[in-house]
Amino acid sequence: MPAYPSLTHALAEALVGALWFIEGSEDEQMDPDDAVKVLEGVTHLFSQLSAEQRQELIDLLRVMAEAEPDLARREFLEGFPEGFGLVEDAS
Repeated sequence: MPAYPSLTHALAEALVGALWFIEGSEDEQMDPDDAVKVLEGVTHLFSQLSAEQRQELIDLLRVMAEAEPDLARREFLEGFPEGFGLVEDAS
């Protein structure tokens, strides 16, 4: 049995892992300007998704968060849709 139920899930895990690293990086690990460019690029890419695609990703992130044993990473996953522009800011 594959580690992930779909290619979409595997790619989402890879993307979240990379963004989790970037968000948690210290200035010595990654240039802050480069980090911002990457994060903004991902947010822009998400803005190009259809409503159906955004909802599919949001649903997948929820499943990933529910299965995540690490509290900090789970919180990152739970805040991901708002943080990366998949949903309107709740405030």
